[in-house]
Amino acid sequence: MKKSLAVSGKVVFLVLALLVASTGAFAADKLTKIAENVYSYVDVKNGSRDNSFGANAGIIVGKDGIVVVDTLVSAREAKRFIKDIRAVSRKPIKYVVNTHYHLDHAFGNSEFVKLGAVVIAQENDKKEMEKSAVETLKNIKEYGLTPKDMAGTLPAYPTLAYGDRMTIDIGGQQIELIHARHSHTGGDTLVYLRDKKILFAGDVLFTGYHPFMGEGNIDEWARQLDEINSMDVEKIIPGHGPLSGKKDIAAMKEYILAFDKRAKELASQSDDAQKIAAELKRVLPERPEGAWLIAPNVQMKYLKKQVK
Repeated sequence: MKKSLAVSGKVVFLVLALLVASTGAFAADKLTKIAENVYSYVDVKNGSRDNSFGANAGIIVGKDGIVVVDTLVSAREAKRFIKDIRAVSRKPIKYVVNTHYHLDHAFGNSEFVKLGAVVIAQENDKKEMEKSAVETLKNIKEYGLTPKDMAGTLPAYPTLAYGDRMTIDIGGQQIELIHARHSHTGGDTLVYLRDKKILFAGDVLFTGYHPFMGEGNIDEWARQLDEINSMDVEKIIPGHGPLSGKKDIAAMKEYILAFDKRAKELASQSDDAQKIAAELKRVLPERPEGAWLIAPNVQMKYLKKQVK
């Protein structure tokens, strides 16, 4: 989702707008308890503008306060999230961690900043958000969203950026932030709770959803998935989809490698994105959500000389 966000985003969310119009609205579930003091939205189905397009977001509660992982797509969605957080804990929200800069994960930031939270992101992610957020909001209709959907939404950029790794301590709970290899974007953050063997993977992992691959580096993404597979992790919260595990990491790697190999072959023979997408859908591992993304992925990554 880019111009940075805007170039690919226009294609992605125009398609998504049609999807929303045809499927209707589905509210996201309440926060699910993943472990003691760790909660997240997971397994959101029928992604639409009314549930941040199926994006997950979560919280980690320590003695001193709360760390929020991603903030959903808008001020309205962030307010819903905050209401759900307050059903779990009244502790102060100290930090927001953006796993990456895409609007479905980061455009709720401003509501948390109003509560005094410091927004943290990987430094590449911070730059991308600063470069693209204003234009994205200006052209929000091209992303399948209306001014009413985005009422009150303002850019709220990370004020604390890190390079490779960073650790947060919120009182009895250490949270490791790890800059992933160039996977979904160039600034993906993994949020690791080593003691609980839990990983928030952001959009490095889609489970049950076809992934957005327009900005991805497939080789590096596959290596990153291998590295996650070697981590001491039992519960993985993907950017979209249900609570996951190592088998889902393997399935994600299989998917992106199969997509990349076949898309390159087909793009060398045709420049018809829809025709290529139809063939890819036929041969790719089946996923119930987000098949509409296949054609935009082809157009953005394989038909615009962006193959990596």
